[in-house]
This record gives sequence, C-alpha cells and structure tokens, in this order.
Amino acid sequence: MKKVHFVGIGGIGMSALAQYFKDQGVWVTGSDRDASPVTELLEKKGIHVVIGQKDENVPTDAEMVVYSDAVPEDNPERVRAKEFDIKQLSYFEMLGEVSKGKRTIAVAGTHGKTTVTGMLAKLLQDAGASPTAIIGSIVKDFGSNYLAGDTNLLIVEACEYRDHLLELSPEALVITNLEWDHTDYFPSLAALQETFRKAIERVPASGTIVTDPHNANIAPLLAAAKASIVDYTKEPAYKLRLPGEFNAMNARAAAAAARASHPSIENTTIYGSISAFQGTWRRFEYKGKTKNGADVYDDYAHHPTAVKETLKALRAKMKGKIIVAFHPHLYSRTRDLLDEFAVAFSDADRVLIAPIYAAREADDGSISSEILAERIHTTGTDAMALGSFDAIKRALADVSEGDVIMTMGAGDIYKVADALTQK
Repeated sequence: MKKVHFVGIGGIGMSALAQYFKDQGVWVTGSDRDASPVTELLEKKGIHVVIGQKDENVPTDAEMVVYSDAVPEDNPERVRAKEFDIKQLSYFEMLGEVSKGKRTIAVAGTHGKTTVTGMLAKLLQDAGASPTAIIGSIVKDFGSNYLAGDTNLLIVEACEYRDHLLELSPEALVITNLEWDHTDYFPSLAALQETFRKAIERVPASGTIVTDPHNANIAPLLAAAKASIVDYTKEPAYKLRLPGEFNAMNARAAAAAARASHPSIENTTIYGSISAFQGTWRRFEYKGKTKNGADVYDDYAHHPTAVKETLKALRAKMKGKIIVAFHPHLYSRTRDLLDEFAVAFSDADRVLIAPIYAAREADDGSISSEILAERIHTTGTDAMALGSFDAIKRALADVSEGDVIMTMGAGDIYKVADALTQK
C-alpha cells in the first residue's frame, strides 16, 4: 500500500498503527474530533492530523481507510470512502493483518496490559531483539506508543472487547489476569472467559501462554491450550520505579514473556531494564503541584479493581489526605459494577465524581454519577457528584500542601490534572 487514511487517528492504538505504516514508507493521512497529546505526538512524527471530520479529508486515491471503533458507519469520511470504493478496515482488523506472518506476542487481560506491553518492549529492545511494538499508551522510555524494530518480532497490546483479541495470530499470548469487564458486550464473566478460551486454543503447540495458572478465572480455560504454559508468578520480585503490588505482578509477567520469546536474555538485562522502566502516560503519572503545593497524580483506572489497587498504592506512598476526581467510563460498566465501585475508594478521603463518560452509549436513566456518589458515601467515604470538570477544578482549588489529588478514569479527566499543575 502507498496511501492510507485513518479516521480517529488520535486513538491510542490507531496512532501507533499510523506510525507503523509511516515507517513502512506508506503515505499516512488522518483526522480526529479533537486535538490531544496523541495528535501532537503524531504531528511531531511528521503525520498531519486534521481536527474535525469531513468527507474532503479522505484522499480519493487512498488505498485503505482504517477507522476507530468509535467511528460509526455514517461518519462522513467513511461514507466518502464507500462512495469511492476505498477498502475499509477497523483498527483491530488492520492490526490482525499486520500480525499475520510475524512473530506476534499479544498482551491481554483485564488489568496491567499496557504496562506489561511497555515493559516487555523495553526488555526485548534492551536485549537486542529489536521488536516492533504497538502499545496502549505513550511509554516514557520511548516517548511514543510505538516502537520501531527491524526484526519480525511484533509486540501488541490486545483488547478483548468485541472479540478483537481473536483478530490476532500470536505465537505467544500473555494473559495478565481476568475479571468481568466491557459489560455492554459481555453479558457475564462466562461470556468473557469464552473469548479468552478461544484465544488460548488458537495459540499453536509451538507457542507459549504466559499467565497466572492459579487465577480462578483463568485456570479452567487452560484445558484448551495446545501451547506450553508459563507461570509468571514464579518470577522473582524486581526493583521498580513504579509503586504497587499490581506493578510488581506486571513486571513478573513481562519478564516471563521476555524469557519465553528470547531465551538467551540474561538476568542482568531483565533486572536492569525493569528497574529503569519509567512508566507510561496516565498510569500512576505524577503531574506536579498545584498553586497551594498539593501533589497531583493521574491514572487511567476505570475498573473497580484498578481503582482500588491504585489508591491502595497511593495510600502507602502518601501521608496526607487523598482527594480523588473520578470520571466514570460507560453507563453499562458503572451500573453493572456499582457494588464493586462503591467500595473501591476506601483509601480516599474524598471523592468527586464527574458526569459519566458515555463514549459509545446512550443514557437510559438507570445510572448516574449522583447514584455512584451516594453508594460510595454509604460505605463511609465522603463522595459528591459534580456537574462539570470546571466545578471539579474549583472544588480542588483549596486542597492543601501535604495532601494529594488523583484524577482517575479512561476519559479526558487528565485535563483537570493538567489545568491544576499549569505553571
């Protein structure tokens, strides 16, 4: 291919794939609804991004249009592609095409996959394996969510939503852990497990599955495996810059996957690489201080377990009060996991809830940020729903030095953290 257009190029996976194609000598164009740190990164990489989606953004001589999951069929750019008979593939369909014929390591699971993917890419880069990597966040060590390699080794962060994981053809599959999530697509944990069972079954006998075989939600699925099973929990503890027991487990998973795919890797390389890993954008990221001197962190956590473990690690690190600004992601997740969310904020002293980020969903009136705040409040944690990010910023303005603010969620709540720490 010589020319590819990306609709929704600012998506974290889409932007990495766009960088990959540019590296392959393909002329890449793209558009997105809003500017973001990711679109700024693409511009720096020489990929022009049009802000605002219009039919004229699509070059009529493009050979392929790649679109984000968030882009509907009636999007003007997709309509234009259809009019000019330009082939269209979703991001995950295109990632599947890229995966074919490569030695692919797919990193999947409910929590930690972004950190594991970034760690694994750095480990194999430091070992001289020169992998290409497509990662679900900007890795500080690379300054990008994409790592260019010159071998046939491809590391990708895989998502189970809508069975996207099954588009890939991995020789190695990493499953960090497994909990019910994406409740708008998977009606139950069992439905989610079935997708992972199929993924496990597809790894060839010559391949490897790196996981925690003692995890109650994973163990029953491993009977379908033809590939060998590697237990990452047998890895030793590694010294990390990143806090929390969950990151300690992420490091074990990355190390085990590195050993499985690159057996010649030395222990000194693993220890050195993991201890130097700087982390990723929006994963327990320190943003700076407010005008009053309060520390500000930001995190992508949007599932109750991730929220709970992140705040547990923050509590162990900080002595002052913890004030959380949480941006719930999806009506379905907030409603279906409400009981779990209610107790996930126990390490916070105060929780401010933003309006639910709808993303792909319509509001059916069954859940709201007010309902979530009330449920959290009944567990003994001070919680309040506020109507806008501006209201949250005003409420956080009086947080004192010695206390800490953490913005959390998969939407754009990070903009609150950015605003609070502007010089």
